[in-house]
Amino acid sequence: MFSFVIDLKILRDNPDLVRASQRKRGEDEGLVDALLTADATRRHAIVEADGLRAEQKALGRQVGKASGEEKAALLARGKELAEQVKAAVARQNEAGESSEAAHRSISNIVADDAPAGGEDDFIVLEHVGEPRQIDDPKDHLELGESLGLIDMKRGTKVSGSRFYFLTGQGALLQLGLLNMAAAKAVANDFTLMVPPVLVRPEVMAGTGFLGAHSAEIYHLPDDDLYLVGTSEVPLAGYHMDEILDLSDGPKRYAGWSSCFRREAGSYGKDTRGIIRVHQFDKVEGFIYCKPEEAEAEHRKLLGWEREMLAAIDVPYRVIDVAGGDLGSSASRKFDCEAWVPTQNTYRELTSTSNCTTFQARRLSIRYRDDNGKPQVAATLNGTLATTRWLVAILENHQQPDGSVVLPPELARFVGTEVLEPK
Repeated sequence: MFSFVIDLKILRDNPDLVRASQRKRGEDEGLVDALLTADATRRHAIVEADGLRAEQKALGRQVGKASGEEKAALLARGKELAEQVKAAVARQNEAGESSEAAHRSISNIVADDAPAGGEDDFIVLEHVGEPRQIDDPKDHLELGESLGLIDMKRGTKVSGSRFYFLTGQGALLQLGLLNMAAAKAVANDFTLMVPPVLVRPEVMAGTGFLGAHSAEIYHLPDDDLYLVGTSEVPLAGYHMDEILDLSDGPKRYAGWSSCFRREAGSYGKDTRGIIRVHQFDKVEGFIYCKPEEAEAEHRKLLGWEREMLAAIDVPYRVIDVAGGDLGSSASRKFDCEAWVPTQNTYRELTSTSNCTTFQARRLSIRYRDDNGKPQVAATLNGTLATTRWLVAILENHQQPDGSVVLPPELARFVGTEVLEPK
């Protein structure tokens, strides 16, 4: 498996590009110089060890032809060389480990067009739909409880805070939503997948989730397995250590899975209802393609997300996420945020990221170019539907009598047009 993350050739040829990316993320640009130094040390150690091994091999041939005092001297020199080779290999291994650690500390290179700054420095690209006037709106939890859709109290009783039951038509509403996402994905040439939700450390690390946000991930130490927070992780690992055939175009997968997040450090935020919970279901789009196709595939993923949002008929905005709010693997990310009437603000429903070659380089996922030479693939991901969408659906489609009228396309998958109070 590759130990590389960002392309070392880019780092060596244009370190200023990587320094600028680090600044755009608000991360330490000194890590670039640390990696350059570690890389130079590693390469020097390889040359030194290779030179000593070559000398040892040549000496071995001389010993076979020598005799007497000459042979004794050569054997003595061979013993010295063996110790030198052993020490050189140890230095090479140490330098390799140091270089890999320095390499993994640097996030993916941020796209030129992505805005600089942090969480609040996004750029709004477009508003779609107008929030309708709702007199004295009820929030999604009040609606969910009165309609018999959500039971937070028993979720807490059974599993603790931030857990819930979806009950009756609440369960049917989520299944209908996810079935609609799956149907749209299949219609757009995605292969539907139900992946494992437990993955090995090398897969979790390869996707970039064991960095700054590792505290949000559930780990089962007895098995050394991780519960996934998105099916992006197992889908990225699906072709680990493989050479793909991309001659007929990108490979697209849609993963339907339960997802788990510890939400470490988010106490006091969105504690009411199902906006920020420890377990939820999601259909996630994932794409493998050639690097030159990645930008176009990113726009397509955003388009498929917009189709889904049109089907649930909620007002939303599209934002270009700033460098400091990107995950370590993303080069660029677009979020679609739906209007939440009771919060009088927009909240994230979808996210789509272009991870360029960052994940595939870590997971050794390649394809053959037109000359048959292996090259590193690009990967992308994007939300096609998830539990949080119920918040926007319930609040935006609530009626004065407490009922919720579902948009026609969604209603066909749910099996009812109106959710009525119990």
